[in-house]
Amino acid sequence: MSEHSGARTTARELRAPRGARVMHVDWADGHLGVLPHDVLRGFCPCAHCQGHQGPIRWHAGGNLELASLEEVGNYAVRLEWADGHGTGLYSFRYLRELCACPSCDTRPLEERRYSR
Repeated sequence: MSEHSGARTTARELRAPRGARVMHVDWADGHLGVLPHDVLRGFCPCAHCQGHQGPIRWHAGGNLELASLEEVGNYAVRLEWADGHGTGLYSFRYLRELCACPSCDTRPLEERRYSR
């Protein structure tokens, strides 16, 4: 992995204030990640939402209030939603792919697919 790609997937700070509907990530390469809660919940990577194989696809619905955020090692976060759903691990690489800022992926949510 090049030094640049390491900085691209190294989160310096995650901000998800209570009551907000967007999580922001400061990446080591200087990019400000914008992750609306509907994108995070709709692309939840857990087996309950996505099954056990195939690409990760958009699934609308679910509570969008983020109840907690927990770091998992130095590679991922576990998000727990106010309805108790919280088994998905979001790797930092995956969070970077989900970025919804204007300079990142702007395709409609239903057209996006992500590998596991």
